[in-house]
Amino acid sequence: MKKWLCVLCALLFLLAGCSQPQGGEGDSHGGDSSSQEESSPEENGRWEFDLPENHDMDPQRLQLLHEALADSSVYAMVTAKDGVIVDEFYQTGYDETSVFPLHSCSKSFTGALVGIAIQEGLLGGVDDLLSEYLPQVRELGDQGKGQITLRHLLTHTSGLEWYEWGEGASNWIEFQSSPNWVEYILERNLVAQPGKQFNYSTGNTHLLAAVLQQATGMNMLDYAKQVLFDPLGIESVQWGTDPQGIVDGGNGISMTARDAARFGQLYLEGGLWNGEQIIPQWWLEESTTAQNNGAGDGTGSYGYQWWIRSFGEGRYDTYYAFGAWGQYIFVVPELDLVTVIASHYPENSYAPRPYFTDYILAACRG
Repeated sequence: MKKWLCVLCALLFLLAGCSQPQGGEGDSHGGDSSSQEESSPEENGRWEFDLPENHDMDPQRLQLLHEALADSSVYAMVTAKDGVIVDEFYQTGYDETSVFPLHSCSKSFTGALVGIAIQEGLLGGVDDLLSEYLPQVRELGDQGKGQITLRHLLTHTSGLEWYEWGEGASNWIEFQSSPNWVEYILERNLVAQPGKQFNYSTGNTHLLAAVLQQATGMNMLDYAKQVLFDPLGIESVQWGTDPQGIVDGGNGISMTARDAARFGQLYLEGGLWNGEQIIPQWWLEESTTAQNNGAGDGTGSYGYQWWIRSFGEGRYDTYYAFGAWGQYIFVVPELDLVTVIASHYPENSYAPRPYFTDYILAACRG
């Protein structure tokens, strides 16, 4: 397991007061929720439930999943297929009302907001210069940094020095404890020509959040509620900020597992919800298409703030949001499937991934 994950997660625990999920009153329970009379999420923000066997999934395999999860560090796991929840699990002390920190899954939400803002004409496009929105970039007098575009931030190819992926030290503690996060990011050395080299950086996404707040003229969370969360019926969202009040677009979001699944379902539906095009379809397609090879490891390729790779022995093309300590929002278009995992694995953020591949995907028949 990569060393950065252990270092980063330990620091997140110390720095973020909301880094532990807020539990509910329920005990662990499984996916046989067909007795609950709820209408579809498109209608009123609440989920519909059905038996997995009605959606080509093996209930016995899912029962084995629940047995495996009982002794795990997974807090919650929710799977929707064909637009309905067919399986969910909560550890004792947590339930469907529990709010979980999703850490770097936040990046995918920020990416969605960039696309919406472009569609609304608040941003010109991905090839806009960062300096068009943050004048302090011009004040640096650095010609190289002046070439950084929104595309470079979206694809983690800004060229700014950042240590967050791979072996070695991390500058996460300096970033999070800095009195001005945006200044800290912009002061990093330019170590590669913008657009030439992938280097995963929460700093890149935080700059996107700063751009959004500048372009919209409002707090990014307020904007997100207006154009994304309220239309989806997501009410559980919490999102931290930096010292200047700029939303922590790269790391700070928390919500229930069901609400996170609703976001994944929106992508699965092509950005369409209750007859309204929430996220432009063209943006969704570009975001979930590989823009580069990522870190060149098993995590996958990278789009616009989404990871992309195949699972199930290469059978199923998948895109997913991924956060430290093992937070996931998997979207598998071929199976009409969304799975959310909220967990606590400080030493290995990849640890819960087999619960998705070896149980959820394995339960899908055909």
